[in-house]
Amino acid sequence: MNDAPNTSEHERAAAPDRTAHAIENERLTNDIVKALKSVYDPEIPADIYELGLIYRVDISDDGLVEIDMTLTAPGCPVAGEMPVWVKNAVSAVPGVSDVKVNMVFDPPWDQSRMSDEARVALDMW
Repeated sequence: MNDAPNTSEHERAAAPDRTAHAIENERLTNDIVKALKSVYDPEIPADIYELGLIYRVDISDDGLVEIDMTLTAPGCPVAGEMPVWVKNAVSAVPGVSDVKVNMVFDPPWDQSRMSDEARVALDMW
């Protein structure tokens, strides 16, 4: 008896590969988030991920990671350095082949983007 009547034999055979790929993608995503959480704005005692400065993280199948990020203010004194810190942190994650960091200012960052964790750290309730 066929346990998956609407699934072809080929699809059933490929399912473990898709599952392994999904598990690896989840691991890679979690490790990238951990790396992003290791980067702090030197003027604010919260990491850039919890501050909501990371707008997008896209991971290609070949390990290229593209990140859109912003700053709390366009005139931030570390504007030139922070993308390098992000690139270096994410580049160290196993499975990442390269990192491209795009600095964006649309939409502008505001405090509503912060996580509850950042609000607690900054006492901003």
